[in-house]
Amino acid sequence: MSNPIPVTSPLLPPLEEFLPYLEEIWRSKRLTNGGPFHEQLESALAEYLGVEHVCLFSNGTLALVTALQALRITGEVITTPYSFVATAHSLLWNNVKPVFVDIDPVTNNLDPKRVEEAITPATTAILPVHCYGIPCDVDAIQRIADTYGLKVIYDAAHAFGVRQNGVSVLNHGDLSILSFHATKVFNTFEGGAIICPDKKIKQRINYLKNFGFADEVTIMAPGINGKMNEVQAAFGMLQLRHIESALQIRKRIFDRYRSALTGIDGITLLHQPQGVDWNYAYCPILIDDARFGVSRDEMYDRYRAREILVRRYFYPLITEFPMYRNLASSDATKLPHAHRIASQVLCLPIFPDLSLEQQDTIIDILLSAREG
Repeated sequence: MSNPIPVTSPLLPPLEEFLPYLEEIWRSKRLTNGGPFHEQLESALAEYLGVEHVCLFSNGTLALVTALQALRITGEVITTPYSFVATAHSLLWNNVKPVFVDIDPVTNNLDPKRVEEAITPATTAILPVHCYGIPCDVDAIQRIADTYGLKVIYDAAHAFGVRQNGVSVLNHGDLSILSFHATKVFNTFEGGAIICPDKKIKQRINYLKNFGFADEVTIMAPGINGKMNEVQAAFGMLQLRHIESALQIRKRIFDRYRSALTGIDGITLLHQPQGVDWNYAYCPILIDDARFGVSRDEMYDRYRAREILVRRYFYPLITEFPMYRNLASSDATKLPHAHRIASQVLCLPIFPDLSLEQQDTIIDILLSAREG
């Protein structure tokens, strides 16, 4: 193929639509530090997402690190091994010990039963991930948190715009963190946000993301530089104008994959729970080589040879990396579902500019491998 096909790519509106935003930034001479586009985007996102307050960040990892700081999390935090490494890295940056527990084999999210079993006197919080944008069992997790006096911080990097029973999943827990990386459903090149329920915690977060400054001579906390700049925020405002059409296109692509691959022995498609307005952020499949006849890794190599950049999200597990593998909770025998799914998962390309011809090629490669 002439151009590699990524697993996902940003929605890129026409350049001429972005130029007026850049011209406005140039005229205002406000490049960062809470300029007008930054303020507009926080308000617009809060309205679109159905949440109280949005604190914008230059990337999602800094948002995660700051969220833990904002809630003064210490000791141990129970989290998932099946995620991008930033989830666990944010704990280490806060000198907090991650405790990994197994996932539900259907939703790929933290199993609440395993969470409760892992609680110790040192546990202070739970850090679940809405994996692939599928909501966690938020009610069960909140019951556990309330029983044991724990904070809940959701890594919602995949969950932009996701609603369950008409309510944004971002409203659950004490805080939720979004990623606006270029590969996400909604992006600001790089970027992220913390969703928070009240003005008091938003104010603390605003201090923390701007070196702790309250004014020119007053430092309220040992903050960092996590601010989103005006160019990122302007791009976000433009993206927001096109987000609904992008989600509709993603749904059509996902439904087309589902129609072509349902019933294929050895292929398991992502479970979609009832009552969820999903964002079609990813299209993961599980390949059982014993039934399909070809391994996941062999399919990965076949796609890569055709410059189709499928991804094994999430392989290896976080617990396999050197800084985590020696933790007692990283013992593979305690994480059977996570290890099996990590060995089988393959995310197929899904993004607004994916053509029908390209998608047909992706499907044909998979089906022909089985037939061969």
